[in-house]
Amino acid sequence: MYKDDLLAGKKVLVTGGGTGLGRSMAEHFRRLGAAVVICGRRQDVLAQTCEEVNARDDAPEMTWKGCDIRDAQAVHDMVEAIWSDGPLDVLVNNAAGNFISRSHELSSRAVDAVLGIVLHGTSYVTLACGKRWLAGEHAGNVLSIVTSYAWTGSAYVLPSAMAKAGVLAMTRSLAVEWGPHGIRLNAIAPGPFPTKGAWERLVPRPELAERFEQKNPLRRAGRHEELTNLACYLISDQSGYVNGEVVTIDGGEWLQGAGQFNFLSEMTDGDWEAIKPKKK
Repeated sequence: MYKDDLLAGKKVLVTGGGTGLGRSMAEHFRRLGAAVVICGRRQDVLAQTCEEVNARDDAPEMTWKGCDIRDAQAVHDMVEAIWSDGPLDVLVNNAAGNFISRSHELSSRAVDAVLGIVLHGTSYVTLACGKRWLAGEHAGNVLSIVTSYAWTGSAYVLPSAMAKAGVLAMTRSLAVEWGPHGIRLNAIAPGPFPTKGAWERLVPRPELAERFEQKNPLRRAGRHEELTNLACYLISDQSGYVNGEVVTIDGGEWLQGAGQFNFLSEMTDGDWEAIKPKKK
């Protein structure tokens, strides 16, 4: 749906870009002309991803940096190394961690594990890039992957809900503070988009996965290209007037769960006939 050169000349960093939605976005950005850098903790995965992607065609080379974004010094060193070849234009905060648990059974280490990646790590990378954009008077663009329960909350994924709410607050706060300097910040809130690692942790049984994927009005899970197309738009110059926004792409899932009487969708035709007012 886009011209092949939509992102030509842009240098993009995708955190957690070696697998899942991060990889899908990185590959799409590259196909549209961006010079993409992916980062993550597992260097073997990053190297394999770049090798596979770069072998396909002559689009700009995808490169990688090993980095645990929970480590502020490691983030500083990574961003310094990236900037040595010229500034980034776009940061995509995709790295995340999540698991299901009854909240009263969470340990402090379990809470820290998620907050460390999603909230602290995201803020470290965003601030490291922002400082350099401001100092160099260089326009920048930050896209963060959040979730609809960033504003509604959700049982059984408490650390993730806390962390994603913080990332959304960061997005809206910095959109105002940094907007005058040509730096935009936006977010995407995806619904169910199947990825191997996340699905094994969050929906461990096939029947749960099926219910999870179909509990929205469209009765299906999202396709990766639907999310990556949205991401491409938001990091492109064509979305230049969009700032501080979170775009939900979940088939209407959170809206369906928000209405008090949405549970009536489970009623049968017979149920509806039974409650119709009787004609006098």
